[in-house]
Amino acid sequence: MTTSTPTASVSLSTNALSVNVKDKNRVHDIPFRDILHASFDNEAKRARIAFVRKSKGRRVLSEVHHVVHDSHSEEASACLDKAMTEAYSGVKKGRRIKVLVNPFGGKGKGRAIFMQKVEPILRHAGCMLDVVYTTHSGHAYEIAKTLPLDQFDVIVTVSGDGLVHEVINGFAHHEHPVRALAIPIAPIPTGSGNGLSLNLLGLEAGSDVAEAALNVVKGTPMKVDLFSFVQNKKRSISFMSQALGLMADLDIGTDHLRWMGETRFMYGLIRGVLRFKPCPIQLSVKIAEQDKTKMLEALQARRQTQSSASSSTNASSSSSLPPLKFLPEDKDGWTVIDEPLLYVYAGKGPYVGRDFMAFPVSLPDDGLIDITIQPLSSRSDVLKEMEGAPRGEAYWSPKLKYFKAHAYRVKPLTPNGALSVDGEPFPFEEYQVEVHQGLGTLLSPHGVYVADFDGPPSRHQK
Repeated sequence: MTTSTPTASVSLSTNALSVNVKDKNRVHDIPFRDILHASFDNEAKRARIAFVRKSKGRRVLSEVHHVVHDSHSEEASACLDKAMTEAYSGVKKGRRIKVLVNPFGGKGKGRAIFMQKVEPILRHAGCMLDVVYTTHSGHAYEIAKTLPLDQFDVIVTVSGDGLVHEVINGFAHHEHPVRALAIPIAPIPTGSGNGLSLNLLGLEAGSDVAEAALNVVKGTPMKVDLFSFVQNKKRSISFMSQALGLMADLDIGTDHLRWMGETRFMYGLIRGVLRFKPCPIQLSVKIAEQDKTKMLEALQARRQTQSSASSSTNASSSSSLPPLKFLPEDKDGWTVIDEPLLYVYAGKGPYVGRDFMAFPVSLPDDGLIDITIQPLSSRSDVLKEMEGAPRGEAYWSPKLKYFKAHAYRVKPLTPNGALSVDGEPFPFEEYQVEVHQGLGTLLSPHGVYVADFDGPPSRHQK
C-alpha cells in the first residue's frame, strides 16, 4: 500500500515513530520494531517509511510516502534518522542472508510465498540475499556442509521443520562445525510441520510468514541445545524431537496427508489412539528431574529474566563437535522403564504443532531433553488427556510420565515399530540420544520460547 498526501509532520515517542498527515487528520503510529526503513528525501521534501503492520489478523508490508513542509524538513530528517537508530538498536542492519526455499514442501506454495510476502520485507530492510531453491532431498544439507561461513549472518529456511534438520546436520558435518552452528537459523513457516516457528513466535504469530520475516530482520541470536542421535555407530543431530510408537505414526504415518497442512497431525493423533498399538521397547533414561512442580517453577523463573543468550557462544572454543559423554556400556545412574507403552516422545521446544504442546516446560538451553512417556492404559484415558493438547494440559495427568534428562537410550523388543527424528523416518533400531548445551543458534524476538503455560487446570488439581 502506497499513500501520498500534500503535507505531514513526523515526531518520536518512547517506542514509536508518529506520522501526522495533516490534511487528512490521520496519524500513523509505527512501533520502532516494525520499521524496516525510514529516510528523508531532501530534494523532494518527502518522508519514506517501510514497515510491517497488522491487517485482518496478519502482518503485511506497508509503505508511506508523505511530503513534509519545508519549514519542518530539518526536524523530519532528524526524526527519521533517530527512528532508524532506534529501529535497529542492538541489531545489525543489512544482514547478509542465505535463503533456502523448498518449493515442494507443505502445500507446495513455498516459492510464491517467499517471492510475494517474504522477499519484499527483507529487501526493504536492506538485507543482502543469496537465494537458492532446493531441488532434491538433502540439497539444504549439501549447501550447509560447504557454506562459506564468513559470507553470511543468518540462514533462512522457507519450508517446514525438515529443512532446518538438513541445515543443522550440514553444519554438523562442516569443516568448522561449531562455528557453523553459531550462525543463527531463522525459519519461515511454509511447511506442513512448523513447530520451530511456533516456539519462536508463539501460537498467534507462529504461522505468519511476515512476522517470521520480521524476526529475520530484527531477531537476536538465542542459543539452543541440540541432541546427538547415535544409531549403529552413526551420529546425526536432532534439534526438535524423537518419537516412538503413536507419536512416530503421527509424524510419518500421515506423510501422504501433507496437503492437509497442520491439521494432519491432530488427525493422525486421533487415528493412532483408535488403533492403540503398543510401543515394544525398553527405555533407559539418565534422569535429571521428574518433579512436575519444580520443572514448572524453573520455566517461570526463566520467563522472568527473558534473557537472550546472544552474548554466550562457544564458536571459537573448539573446531569439532562435542565428544559423546555417555557410552552404551554406561549403566550407572540410569533408570530402566520396560512396562508396556503407547508412545515415547522426547524433544526441545513446547510446540510440535499448532494442536499439540508436547513439552510445555521445555527451555532453550537448560542442557536437558524433555521426555514424555505414555503407559498403555486405555483409549478413553489418552483421549481425555488430549482434550487439552494445544494447552499442554496432559503434562499434569498423573498417568503421563514427564522427565528432564541428560540422555536416554532405546532398545526395540521386536523388529516392527515406528521411529521419527525431527519428523523424518528412521530405522526402528537401537539408539541413544544425549544433549549438547547451547550448541545451536536461532534468531528469536524474545530470547525464550513463546508458549502460554502455567498451573494445572481445575480437573487436574487435587
